[in-house]
Formats: sequence, C-alpha cells, structure tokens
Amino acid sequence: FRIMAGKVKWVTDIEKSVLINNFEKRGWIQVAENEDWNFYWMSVQTIRNVFSVETGYRLSDDQIVNHFPNHYELTRKDLMVKNIKRYRKELEKEGSPLAEKDENGKYIYLDFVPVTFMLPADYNLFVEEFRKNPSSTWIMKPCGKAQGKGIFLINKLSQIKKWSRDSKTSSFVSQSSKEAYVISLYINNPLLIGGKKFDLRLYVLVSTYRPLRCYMYKLGFCRFCTVKYTPSTSELDNMFVHLTNVAIQKHGDDYNHIHGGKWTVSNLRLYLESTRGKEVTNKLFDEIHWIIVQSLKAVAPVMNNDKHCFECYGYDIIIDDKLKPWLIEVNASPSLTSSTANDRILKYNLINDTLNIAVPNGEIPDCKWNKSPPKEVLGNYEVLYDEEMAQSDGPDRDLRSRPGQSTGVKGSRARDSGKPVLTTWK
Repeated sequence: FRIMAGKVKWVTDIEKSVLINNFEKRGWIQVAENEDWNFYWMSVQTIRNVFSVETGYRLSDDQIVNHFPNHYELTRKDLMVKNIKRYRKELEKEGSPLAEKDENGKYIYLDFVPVTFMLPADYNLFVEEFRKNPSSTWIMKPCGKAQGKGIFLINKLSQIKKWSRDSKTSSFVSQSSKEAYVISLYINNPLLIGGKKFDLRLYVLVSTYRPLRCYMYKLGFCRFCTVKYTPSTSELDNMFVHLTNVAIQKHGDDYNHIHGGKWTVSNLRLYLESTRGKEVTNKLFDEIHWIIVQSLKAVAPVMNNDKHCFECYGYDIIIDDKLKPWLIEVNASPSLTSSTANDRILKYNLINDTLNIAVPNGEIPDCKWNKSPPKEVLGNYEVLYDEEMAQSDGPDRDLRSRPGQSTGVKGSRARDSGKPVLTTWK
C-alpha cells in the first residue's frame, strides 16, 4: 500500500512473492535490488510509529495504511470484551430491543461472547462466578499475545494461586505487572467433526467505521485440532486437544502437512447441511454475520476513524454442539503465511481482493474517495453491512429476521422465530 518510501521487511518468501505479484500487477513498485519501495503491508508496530504523537507522520491524500490507529480496541482480548460490555449497557439505557433479555437475565441477541473477566482487575468477581459452578473449566489468555502463546486451562482456584500475591487474601496479581490476562468460561461442548474440535477463521474488511462499512470474505476456513477432543480434566494441559492455532498444531505428531488440518467454509456448510439441514445451517451463518457486525458496532464509537485507514481482520469463531456461534477473538494481523497449497491460493486471492476494494482499478489511492467500490471489483468479498444503506431502510433495520420468520412491530419477534439477523449481505 502506498506509504512513505522504505525498505520492505518480509516475514516469509511466500508473503513476499504474493505481495510483489499483486503490487507489480498494478505497476506500483519496481522490484529491484537495493531499491526503496512506496508500497508495503504495514505491521502493527509500524502503524503505532506512523500515528505516534511524538514521532508520527502527516499522511498525504494518496497514502493509505492497512490498520486503524487504535485497532487494538477490537483486537486486544480485554478491550474487545470491555467494549462489547459497554455497548450492551448503552443499548439497555436507550431501551433498544437489541438489548432484550430472557427470563434468566441473559441477552437474547447479544450473548455471543463467553463469560469473561479481566485479571487482575476482576479477580474477586471471577472468584464469585467460579464458586457458582465449581466444576466449570476456564481458559486464561494473555491480552497482548497471539498464536496460542501463554494460554492454559484451569478448573480449580488453586491453579492460579501462583499469580496470587498472598494466598490468604483474594488479591490477585499477574506474574508481570505489564501483562494482563483475560479468563473466560471455556466452551466445553464444542461442535466436533470426526471427534475433533475446530474453530472458524473468517476475514472481514472494514473500509470505514463512521459510517460503518464492512465486507465478508467468502473463502474462510476451519482449523482442526490434531487430537480428538475430550472434556476430561486429565487432558487440560494437552493443547493439541484444546487449541486450534496452527502455530501449535503443526508441532503435533498427527499434523498433516498436505491439508494442514483445514477445511474450507464451503465444506463445513455442505457437512452441516447434510447432517443438520439447510435451514439451521443458514441460521448459523446468519448468526455469525450478526456477531461480526455487532462487534464492529461496539467499537465504532471509540475507533479513530482516520480517512487514510482500512483493515482486514481475522475473526475466530467457535461453534458449540447446539450450533450456537461464539466470538473468541479478533486478530489485527491474521497470518498471511501459507501452510498448504490451498492456503496459498486463498491468501493470494484475499490480498488481491482486499487491494481491489482499498484501491479500485489499481489507481493511485485517494483517501477522500468514499470507499464504496462497484460490485464487479469485490471478488470474493460481499457487503456485510453498510450503515448508510441500513439507515435509509429505517430505524428497525437491525432487527429484521430472515425471510419466512415472523417479526412484530419495531423488530420485536415471535419467541420461536429465531435470532434476528442483518440482511444487508442478502
């Protein structure tokens, strides 16, 4: 992407070849030895430097970067949960039907994140919740790490006493004062295929937060564990059973380097349609789209919507055995490294289609452009949500259900009609 001239640092040769092919095709860079290039994919750290108050740059209208300045409001595990909780409370205060709760006090439409607490800040609240169901399993994750690093499971309070300052009190401190953790109720009833746990990696492109405009990539994939799942407490330490991250699974004895333990989303759809039926499969994917849009709406008010920015997020979704999807986390820099031949094709197309939307027709970028490209350049992307279009459809737009489901006035719905969903992508 067009940015200040500078040497490109590539993570892998595969990423280098994919990006160079895309850039050369548009005539943006000349690949020559020791030459400065004007276009490159910027890391999260580089973005911090670009927008830093002390060392930041002033971007011109033809310079575009691939992260929002404070993207971490969505991509840090603790901040994502904090913003979603705030979003729920604000909708409750407004009396929005989106914040409706059932007789047990659970959100009907906004219950898509596992019960989560920040540590050390919420330690006392966590202990109170843990004691309501002492047999539950919880998963601890460092807020600022990726690829499964530092994650572990617990089912006893004594297992986190090593972080406690004083075992006689309920005060909690992390090993490092700089590193916070989130602790979430573990989804111990995941949908299994072939006895193995999996999650979904989906790509979502946001071109602007105000008004919100986002695109869903149709070529996501499932990541499978290499070892069959068991809820047995004896296997809590076996990350090959519980964590789907390729960075972990590739070290397992049963890892397959040909297919990489991955399924395409289209294969998952076919499997679910054949085993559960087409209607419930469509409902599942509509709910996944609903989750993604609501998570983006939750952070939109606090996101620095710089006109020079866009972002391609990697969403991680887990489906439980009742076909309820859960948002696990959102990645600011989803891996572009290819572990298989199919992976390379998918990510090549992902980058190509992302560029076509960010900079249509391969022209010099113009951040003043309204960023609403014609359908013919979307490639494998489809419009997931367009706030301007939604507002023109009326205030109850967000609570319209799928065709064939009954809804009442202003989005209230029949109790058996299923969750309402966004229909902008239809």
